[in-house]
Amino acid sequence: MSDEQLFLRPDAIIEPLVDGFYGWVHTVAPVQAAMNLAFLQVPLLESYLQSPQVHINASRNPELRGGFFVNIEESRSGEVRDLLASIKQDRADMLEFANAVAEAEEIVRQGATGFDLAPLYPKLPAAVSGLVEIAYDTSNQPALRFIEPLVYESPVYTEDRQSVQLSLDNGIERPFILSTPRLDSSDVLGLRIPFRHPGLTELFRSRVHGTTLSRIREMLSLDDDQAAMLGPLLAGQPDLASDRHIDSGGRIRYFGHACLLLQTPTAAIITDPWVSSDATATDRFTYRDLPDHIDLALITHGHQDHIVLETLLALRDRIGQVVVPRSSRGNLADPSLALYLSHLGLTVVEVDDFSEVPFPGGHVTATPFLGEHADLDIRAKSTYCVRLADRTAFVGADSSGIDPGLYTYMRRHVGQVDLAFLGMECAGAPLTWLYQALFTKPVTKKMSDSRTLSGSNAEQAAGIMTELGASEAYVYAMGEERWLGHVMATSYNDDSYQLKQVRQFMTWCSDHGIKSDHLLNQHEWRW
Repeated sequence: MSDEQLFLRPDAIIEPLVDGFYGWVHTVAPVQAAMNLAFLQVPLLESYLQSPQVHINASRNPELRGGFFVNIEESRSGEVRDLLASIKQDRADMLEFANAVAEAEEIVRQGATGFDLAPLYPKLPAAVSGLVEIAYDTSNQPALRFIEPLVYESPVYTEDRQSVQLSLDNGIERPFILSTPRLDSSDVLGLRIPFRHPGLTELFRSRVHGTTLSRIREMLSLDDDQAAMLGPLLAGQPDLASDRHIDSGGRIRYFGHACLLLQTPTAAIITDPWVSSDATATDRFTYRDLPDHIDLALITHGHQDHIVLETLLALRDRIGQVVVPRSSRGNLADPSLALYLSHLGLTVVEVDDFSEVPFPGGHVTATPFLGEHADLDIRAKSTYCVRLADRTAFVGADSSGIDPGLYTYMRRHVGQVDLAFLGMECAGAPLTWLYQALFTKPVTKKMSDSRTLSGSNAEQAAGIMTELGASEAYVYAMGEERWLGHVMATSYNDDSYQLKQVRQFMTWCSDHGIKSDHLLNQHEWRW
């Protein structure tokens, strides 16, 4: 019946796509999206079309997990060819802009020699005119600064790129999101609508509040075939855990990776939201375990495993505000997370170091985040101290203890920390793995390998704990969860350096009377 009250199933998933590729900051924010399209995604598709089987074989090689190979069967190479042709035709403005950025940066490198910069502006390519400023730092090093709000208003940013695929989680690992585009499929509902579309909000709102098929069909403008595909994603009753709220005290639940849910009877805070959709899982919390309303979502940084768009879109109606660290305003490697999320229909609060954001019965303090970004000048990163129910939790994400003195000052500012949550991916990917498309001047392999996306090792984690004075330490799973391989693409064994460092840190904690654990799947703290 079209007017029957229906509820979205907890195992329904959304994949946000831009020109078929998975949507994250560097593929949606216009400057970075143009660079990735021109210098990563187009060459990737061209490489696949030259040798499809090479890509397929590499995608199936465990030693090459996380490599940039297109995992699409050769029988569908014609669809990949069509995708490439449409990108070259329909995204000509973006491709022109990316090449103009590379040309402009070369003009600045050659022409900015410490003297007046005004003569360089007429030499800039037309595609970047009015969208950039050239400036020196106090060491006379020149750089382009992008005026991001204007780029969002330019032809470089178009919602026509955006689409979504809706399906049920079948438990099979999805292809690696950074390399493999999503093609049309008979078992997914594909919709060419922007991410901010109100129909998506209504659909995901129905996990808790319910809706009708006729209303969803109208809001999403579905035809008969699409409505039939939507049907299996809906159920006649909501699937919500009875203990998703609490009546007293405080509670923290670990949902996996860097996602924590901190609750009191009057408030809920979620960090780096990334929630499993597999409702049959008994080893982890899923969407059914989330409270009906979440006051704040805290984003620590812009990497694809910490600002997970599919989860944020699924929770858009439940989240009051998304808290993001302020960027450097125009640095090519440092897109504004606030602009990015606000253009996707989320309510955003920007914070600087030691800004405070209140919520009922407590407050969040934004604290500095050192390291993990391959030494790039990226400011849009923050750790957080959350004060609720008379306890303080330090949310460290992937930050590094490379300078323990920072945490001495932090403790003076925020007071006693009770629990510390730390990332110890201390042998991370090299610089160019994530940022190569943004470099308009080649980076040597030796240089790239020396600058990694790494969190704390055992010694650095111990330094953080010593200076914060926390009595409990918990290390994130760092990609060990089997359900997030499509994003993390990590493979550990007992001899992996990262796990050896975690064990060394656990031993240090035991020796110093600190309660500790290496988290995996679900965990809960109550007080």
